[in-house]
Amino acid sequence: MALILIVEDNPDLAAGLKANLQLEGHKIHLCTDGRQAMSELLSYRPDLVILDIMLPNKDGFQLLREFREHRNKLPILMLTARGEETDKVRALRGGADDYLTKPFGLMELLARVEALLRRARSMRPATDQPESLFPGITLNRDIRQVYLDDQPVSLTPKEYDLLLALVDQPNKVMTRQALLRKVWEHQADIATRTVDTHMAELRRKLEADPTKPKFLKTARGSGYWLKV
Repeated sequence: MALILIVEDNPDLAAGLKANLQLEGHKIHLCTDGRQAMSELLSYRPDLVILDIMLPNKDGFQLLREFREHRNKLPILMLTARGEETDKVRALRGGADDYLTKPFGLMELLARVEALLRRARSMRPATDQPESLFPGITLNRDIRQVYLDDQPVSLTPKEYDLLLALVDQPNKVMTRQALLRKVWEHQADIATRTVDTHMAELRRKLEADPTKPKFLKTARGSGYWLKV
């Protein structure tokens, strides 16, 4: 599973891409405005970006340059109705990893996405040891596994995603609303109480004393933060 950011202002196309990529097992976040795309990139830290060129407020070429300044090795697939050779050359020279012209076949897009993700995974440095979160608790991102005293801990997918959201923002308070956006992707039927319920389960599974957590801390009236 990969987290994919789709920057596309055509709502029908964006919804279709999201639905089909989710069927492939990926987690999708949509952005329709070029001005907001950079903040979305920094907030969600996707594994791959599908980037349209013709966007409101800021075009894909500008975003490509900005994305490369922050995430030099991030796989980026340019997606546009403009098929001129000069645009393709400009995109590739600007740092795009691949280029697909509308209209395109769904199977071709899925194949290109998988190829880019596979290439990115193969270029990651090998890690013999999971990363340490805090004493006795480690995390292996490649297999989405958390260990307590070297023993695997059974977390639900949302518990894992919630933990990862805090891990990626250490010592920083994340509001319940921010966690809902990041982990549950703005689902209208998800209430803020859901965050509290999942946090209680994380503490039960990871903290020595869930009633007095040392690492998974509460910001009263706001949200949660990871103390490192």
